[in-house]
Amino acid sequence: MVDPFEIVEDALPAADIPAQEPPYLADLNEGQRAAVETLEGPVLVLAGAGTGKTRALTTRLAHILRLRRARPWEMLAVTFTNKAAREMRLRVGDLVGGPAEALWLGTFHALGARMLRRHAELVGLRPNFTILDADDQVRLLKQLLAAHNIDDKKWPARLLMGVIQRWKDRAQTPADISAADAGDLAGGRLHQIYAEYQQRLAVLNAADFGDLLLHCVTLLKANQDILGEYQRQFRYILVDEYQDTNVAQYLWLRLLAQGHRNIACVGDDDQSIYAWRGAEVGNILRFEKDFPGAAVVRLEQNYRSTKHILGAASGLIANNQGRLGKTLWTADDGGGPVIVRGVWDSEEEARVVADRIEDIQRRREARLDDIAILVRAGFQTREFEERFLTLGIPYRVVGGPRFYERQEIRDAMAYLRVINQPDDDLAFERIVNRPKRGIGEATVQILHRAARGAGISLYRAARDIVTTDELKARARKSLGDLVGDFDRWRSLAREIAQGDLAATMLDESGYTAMLMNDRSPEAPGRLENLKELVTAMAEFENLAGFLEHVALVMENNEGAGGELVSIMTLHSAKGLEFDTVFLPGWEEELFPHRRSLDENGPAGLEEERRLAYVGLTRAKRHAEILFAGNRRIYGQWQSAMPSRFIDELPAAHVTVESAPGLYGNTQPGHARHLDSGFDQGGFGTRTARYKRQPMILASAFAVGERVFHEKFGYGHIKGIEGNKLEIAFEKAGTKKVMDSFIQPANEV
Repeated sequence: MVDPFEIVEDALPAADIPAQEPPYLADLNEGQRAAVETLEGPVLVLAGAGTGKTRALTTRLAHILRLRRARPWEMLAVTFTNKAAREMRLRVGDLVGGPAEALWLGTFHALGARMLRRHAELVGLRPNFTILDADDQVRLLKQLLAAHNIDDKKWPARLLMGVIQRWKDRAQTPADISAADAGDLAGGRLHQIYAEYQQRLAVLNAADFGDLLLHCVTLLKANQDILGEYQRQFRYILVDEYQDTNVAQYLWLRLLAQGHRNIACVGDDDQSIYAWRGAEVGNILRFEKDFPGAAVVRLEQNYRSTKHILGAASGLIANNQGRLGKTLWTADDGGGPVIVRGVWDSEEEARVVADRIEDIQRRREARLDDIAILVRAGFQTREFEERFLTLGIPYRVVGGPRFYERQEIRDAMAYLRVINQPDDDLAFERIVNRPKRGIGEATVQILHRAARGAGISLYRAARDIVTTDELKARARKSLGDLVGDFDRWRSLAREIAQGDLAATMLDESGYTAMLMNDRSPEAPGRLENLKELVTAMAEFENLAGFLEHVALVMENNEGAGGELVSIMTLHSAKGLEFDTVFLPGWEEELFPHRRSLDENGPAGLEEERRLAYVGLTRAKRHAEILFAGNRRIYGQWQSAMPSRFIDELPAAHVTVESAPGLYGNTQPGHARHLDSGFDQGGFGTRTARYKRQPMILASAFAVGERVFHEKFGYGHIKGIEGNKLEIAFEKAGTKKVMDSFIQPANEV
């Protein structure tokens, strides 16, 4: 049996090594060259933003091949995306002067699948196993929940699937999960359902994406002979974006690397921003402990940004405790300081950014393709989109649909269209059973027949048919209630503000409750989008005017082939770069985001700070941070405090351009300076000019109520602030959480 920690001696046949130094080394700086030429033993390459890590990684791979230290099939190179794998393969081919097809080069999932198909029988599969997509996984889990008589509405399959995938990301098989680990999920039976899910996958000869690494870790641990073969085969292992690895990926790499121990991991602990999808920043932080004697190479010369942008970003991230440390620098002394701009409200924020972009266009300082707006939350895009459409500035929303194209917004708009015009069949059919109210396809078909027969709309047919016996009792009652709701909302539309109408409709239709009960990671963002829709409606005198406005907005499609400003979230921006970057919404509770702080505490704050660092380092020449003194939240104007991250920016690299009273008349870099502007009432007079709207989408819970949280367990509510609850948990202590993650204890 092969000892997994035995050092396997190099057995590569001797070869003629080219004596002349290859030209590709001359193009590398000192750090990059060290990353390429340090070939013996483990190497950690700490590659800061814009420091040329891809060049160093691909050159290292090519250098090993050129020196004939390994044959192509004896090298394992792992990336996180197919795009990165393709680019690396092409670059290596160019450097070595030939194809690099024999390399084990690809994503974790692709390489895991390749290994697993070789040894599928050892984990109960056949080599031609199917890889299930997310929809197939949820559908299979729904079948198992139904077999256990578990209510899918109370315990949504997509939520439970997310928990199972997190277990797999941590390399935990059903045997590793106890009843205590599963807690009350799925009525305390999720650990059992996980085991049945894996059994069912085996029967189907299928694996999901989590299995591709989980099964590999399992078979390597259980089969020392196979592990030994791979340890001898892979003389060199290269890993990109190591800070984004999860536990299963980490264990797989560590097992394979214990042969020759020539593992080189490239990453940046300051850019680890994906904890919410399983990434463990601790993997990169403990590299030297995992691989004693490891060489650490720091790539600190930045080729992207100006010294002021790097200085601001470095000063900010230095406040994190959990980091290995490095200081970016650049030979480019050009460019001005980072601009910090305070504005009165979010509407002015969008106006200022649009004006700046128009000014950049007039001066021809940058192409529109080289300008980006990076937001913390998806709902922030709405005001920028509307301002750009008004001014005719072409744009794209990267990583998702435009605001009015999002599913929850389209659903809400369909309700509003029926309120405004009851004969809108397309809108009525879209939401007649959303949220689910027992009006199935059969009922809709009966409605269609009745409408065609009488030559009327679906809505009018519904009003007639609920007075007959055509439908089953449940469907007849549900349809009658819906028609009554629309009649009532239509009357309200003539009496109350449009924002209040939308809030009432969302609550009374059950749409708000549907999202609050949805435990998927996307649900809180969808609720925020609906709140932003309510905010947008408050600006219009009547519903018809708002609907016409949206129709015209939707008609203004992206121009084909032209330059476009990019709007995206900070998470979507990782790996990209732009000449000019605008960073709006740097306010407490928005950035750092309250939900991240409530759920993850100090670790959440450090990840939010890394996210700010990523945003700043996307900029090449110009970066501008904005915060609004007032932002409408839940339909109510509220004063907003500037983000603590602004206070952490070094004053030497920042220029403040704000209205008087918005910044306390001091510079960044001085602790607690922000408080003074607010204590003097800097925003109070402005806030008073706005009509305060009643709170919408407020919490449905009450002080003293006993509730349940998936992570923290049972507890009693001590206080309520909007949709945020202060709860004294029986085991986890007192915490603040969003009410969308809570359910009454008597329903669990």
